[in-house]
Amino acid sequence: MSPDKLAYMANQIGKFFLSQKSEDGVASVADHLKKFWDPRMRRDLVAHIDQVALDPMVRQAVERLR
Repeated sequence: MSPDKLAYMANQIGKFFLSQKSEDGVASVADHLKKFWDPRMRRDLVAHIDQVALDPMVRQAVERLR
C-alpha cells in the first residue's frame, strides 16, 4: 500500500477519535494502529513519517510506534 494511502487512512482514524472527544487521542490512535493494522502497514507508515502529510495528533501517535 502506498505511504500516502496509509497516511490518509491514519488521518481518518485520527478524525474519528477527535469526534469522540477522547481524553488522550494520541494514545487512542496509537492503540488502534497497534490492534488493527497489519505490522507491515505500521512499519511502512513509520518509515515514511517524514514524507507524508499527517495530522499533528496522528503524527504523535505514529511516533509512539517507532
